[in-house]
Amino acid sequence: MTVKTDAEAGAEADAIDELRAQWHRERPDMAAASLDAMALVGRITRANHLLSKGMKPIFAEHGLEFPEFDVLATLRRVGAPHELTAGGLIKTAMVTSGAITNRLDKLERKGFIERHPDPSDRRAIRVRLTRAGLELVDRVVVDHVANEERMLESLSADDRRALDGALRRLLVSLGDTHLG
Repeated sequence: MTVKTDAEAGAEADAIDELRAQWHRERPDMAAASLDAMALVGRITRANHLLSKGMKPIFAEHGLEFPEFDVLATLRRVGAPHELTAGGLIKTAMVTSGAITNRLDKLERKGFIERHPDPSDRRAIRVRLTRAGLELVDRVVVDHVANEERMLESLSADDRRALDGALRRLLVSLGDTHLG
């Protein structure tokens, strides 16, 4: 029995269908399941790129880039006093210390965060949202979530739940069960 792809079954084709067809043409010896896996990973990667691109204008409207918003949002969601060590931010953001330092420098110049020594560890620096940073992130997150909802509006509630569950299972299987 031959299983048809969504595109073959009448669904609108996407760019990944074209890539899959090219591989099938050039490497007909590759198993359909292998091409399906390649297509799925390609779709996840491509969706990430397109969603990231779709978020940029919202952050730009507020004078931010995504990495800066990520720091502000991380500090906001940890709760009062909206403060973490620089090391805690590095773990949450999954970036190098140099990258986080660059983000913090920009945000400090803009007046959205402040840094001070950790009283319990002289080697550590604590990063805290300023009042301006807190007010900004509270405004931006509303626009950001509305934009995310807009970008996902082609998916029904059932589609969203199914995709959310499938991606959760994938992330768990890849070991992504905790921040940091």
